[in-house]
Amino acid sequence: MKPSLNAKEHEKDPDLPMQRPRQYCIQKHYASHLHYDFRLELDGSLKSWAIPKGPSLDPRVRRLAVHVEDHSLDYLCFEGSIPAGQYGAGDVIVWDYGVWLPEGDPQKSYAKGQLYFRLKGEKLSGMWRLFRTRLPGKKEQWLLTKSNDSEARPESEYDILIEKPGSVADVCVAGKKYRKENIETP
Repeated sequence: MKPSLNAKEHEKDPDLPMQRPRQYCIQKHYASHLHYDFRLELDGSLKSWAIPKGPSLDPRVRRLAVHVEDHSLDYLCFEGSIPAGQYGAGDVIVWDYGVWLPEGDPQKSYAKGQLYFRLKGEKLSGMWRLFRTRLPGKKEQWLLTKSNDSEARPESEYDILIEKPGSVADVCVAGKKYRKENIETP
């Protein structure tokens, strides 16, 4: 089953399911150690994973994604410093922002620990897979992998974390405003 991102694509191929794009962000977080917080909008909150090495465009690379507590949707575009002594103390930037479209039922897929989805972001795009493992740990251990599609690139030739290190907070704020005014308002 292929996902459809909008009504225009659905008109071209009515067999594709219509799904509402959901927001996602990746925050580059300089806490006790640098990591990337991957957040997917689902069920009114942000399902969240800490990715110590950040995402890779290389389909051969599997990145550990430690499942952490859900965050409020208000946190989607947060950028700034979390004061010392508070959970997650350190500097945070919005490294990527966009929409994600799950393949199949996202609630069932999340419960099963097998999410397959398309990203349309400022930095990441194409198909991705996030799946729960049986690796030991205090928190659930998942893996994030890039599908072998036209957006994939060997890490030896291109490292998106190095090539595009900066913030996209301005796009995130504009995107949230657009959604509130045009999608979420009846």
